[in-house]
Amino acid sequence: MSVTSTAPIYPKLLRLITPQNTRICPSFLHHLATEPPPPTEIPPPSVVAQVADILKTNDEESWRTNCQLNHLLFSNSSPVSSHYFLQITRQLGNSDTAFKFLQYLHSSSPSPEAASLSSTFQAICELAGREPNSQNKLLALLNTSKELNVPLTINCAISLIRLFGRAKMVNDSMIVYNELDQSLRNTHVRNVLIDVLLRCGQLDNALKVLDEMLQTAAEFPPNGNTGDIVFAGLLKFEKYERSVKEEEIVELVSKFGNYSVFPDSMRLTQLITKFCRHRKSERAWDLLHVVMESGGPVEVPSFNALLTGLGRVAEVEKMNLLMKEMKEKGIIPNVVTFGIVINHLCKSRRLDQAQEVLEKMRDGEDGVSVKPDVVIYNTLIDGLCKIGRQEEGLTLIDRMRSDDHCEPNTITYNCLIDGFCKAGELDRAHELFIAMNGSGVQPNVITINSLVDGMCRHGRISSAIEFFNKMKDKGLEGNEVTYTTLISAFCNVNNINKALDLFHVMREKCRPDAIVYFTLICGLSQAGRVDEASSIASQMKKMDLCQTLGATMY
Repeated sequence: MSVTSTAPIYPKLLRLITPQNTRICPSFLHHLATEPPPPTEIPPPSVVAQVADILKTNDEESWRTNCQLNHLLFSNSSPVSSHYFLQITRQLGNSDTAFKFLQYLHSSSPSPEAASLSSTFQAICELAGREPNSQNKLLALLNTSKELNVPLTINCAISLIRLFGRAKMVNDSMIVYNELDQSLRNTHVRNVLIDVLLRCGQLDNALKVLDEMLQTAAEFPPNGNTGDIVFAGLLKFEKYERSVKEEEIVELVSKFGNYSVFPDSMRLTQLITKFCRHRKSERAWDLLHVVMESGGPVEVPSFNALLTGLGRVAEVEKMNLLMKEMKEKGIIPNVVTFGIVINHLCKSRRLDQAQEVLEKMRDGEDGVSVKPDVVIYNTLIDGLCKIGRQEEGLTLIDRMRSDDHCEPNTITYNCLIDGFCKAGELDRAHELFIAMNGSGVQPNVITINSLVDGMCRHGRISSAIEFFNKMKDKGLEGNEVTYTTLISAFCNVNNINKALDLFHVMREKCRPDAIVYFTLICGLSQAGRVDEASSIASQMKKMDLCQTLGATMY
């Protein structure tokens, strides 16, 4: 058997598998580096862009005979979705062209789909809403949609409801809502309609829509946005065609609670405050407790609002009960809470109890320690001064500085100055005035009035007028109260000329009230200057102050 030699092959194989230092021509490398990449294939324009371009560049009369357009829109092989119709219509620029496109679709499509027509109509409404005279255009479009039997989309209905609402065309907003298919009247649509109705003062219609949402097992129940809209609207219930009773509001809040929808802390506080201002503290009590019992969030400002209202009508037992409930629920009272309680006790002249509350809040009794502020100290000082315990009020200034690092302000000094003036201790009042200036606390017109009144009441009229002029030179003018006090004082000592001089100065500075006129008329009459009294009475009549005087006196 013969054997074929393979020796000559090995060197060739070795050359192939052994690395070689092959030298590449530089010109070839340069060619590779500078050769432009092959052109990128440009994708064909989208259906939306193609259709929009044909519609904008061709007369609408030629649309029906444009084979490319008809193929793009109505081809069975690649049908256009309703979303495409929405985008195509938005690119047409104005509602007139867009509406012609809708008519073209309605008449030219072999089988026009409701979804496509609805999307097209939605885009037309969007375009019309941005154009002048939009309300009338939209109203005409709505009527045409009925004629063409084009159903509304949710977004289209929402836009129309809002736009008609802004134009105060509330009935048309209601028509849009009623035209919308029942299954599409979801929570969002209802929220928009309720908002429009409340803004336009149509409370009863808003409550009808809301009532459907609040029914047991409602298909479209309320959500947080519903609550925000309704609770905000209820705060403005004076503007509606009929008054909203507080009981109705409490009932609505209770129904919302069944869906775990509650007013936030701010709105709950505002509602409670509004109830209390209308002397409906019982309903305010019910409102807060409905939210609490339904598991809604309650915060200290809502309790403070109710405490304030209860204090106005002297509901002491309920105030105590509410404080107890705060403790049970772990709601920590703040400085405002204690301030409300102390203010109520001071107005009730129960100053010892008010001071006990101050001690409790400072010492942290019941595990709650709150630092008193200047408002609380001012309330206590004012209360003490009003019952003749101004010395105790004065000691509180030292305490507020040393214990609580709280500096007295203008109101603090005014309370004490007025207290000492009313007690006839004018020198002490003057000392406080000097201390006030020394502490860098600026006096105001109330400071002047207290000192002027104190001096006039205790026969120091010359000192009063001197002090008044001194303050005026320093740039601190008196007001109608200051002038009335001085004029009355001069009339009482039969110095009518000085009273008249002050009256003429007063007329240049501020408007005299009925009491000043009456004081002057009495003073002139008692001095036998009947003609001048008659002249002042005529001026008073011209100023239309006679009725004001009657209301003031009776």
